[in-house]
Amino acid sequence: MSHRVTVSLDDDAHAALETLAGETGKGRSELVRRALSFYAANFEAANERPSDNLEQYYRMLSSGEHVLLDVDFLHAFLEHCYAGGDPDPAFVEAADRVSDYHAREYETRFEDVGDLLEWLAFCGFLEVRDEADGVYHVVFPSESIQWFMTRFIERSTTELPTALEIERGVSKTIIAERSDSE
Repeated sequence: MSHRVTVSLDDDAHAALETLAGETGKGRSELVRRALSFYAANFEAANERPSDNLEQYYRMLSSGEHVLLDVDFLHAFLEHCYAGGDPDPAFVEAADRVSDYHAREYETRFEDVGDLLEWLAFCGFLEVRDEADGVYHVVFPSESIQWFMTRFIERSTTELPTALEIERGVSKTIIAERSDSE
């Protein structure tokens, strides 16, 4: 059963409708039906402010300091660095410089390692579960990422007011945060 609706279009909406009709070869009624269905399905996203995650991704990418990297490229890159056994020493040295730089940044940015782990989970490097009392279960997608990220975590948290105990499994890691006085 179809229902008739009469709609007044402003110039922009009319131009958009005509453009879509020309590009798709579909009739105006079909395009309006599909547009309404799409709008209804995405109403919440269209009418609310972007999620905090989306805003954070935007800030990271627009600064030019970060890039999107397909996870397969990350795995391939790290596996290449591992080719022949241990990671290439030049790669380790460069990664350590990046970690050391981040230690200075993280000194004022994060209160504790839990905040850092949540940030790294947001960035897609790991999954973290807070077990309470400064103990975190961390799951990595591969052994090479586990090595890379635990080394990064160790080196980039040196300026935080806590010490870390790291126990590595195959893909899981337990990270315990202890005050420097313990």
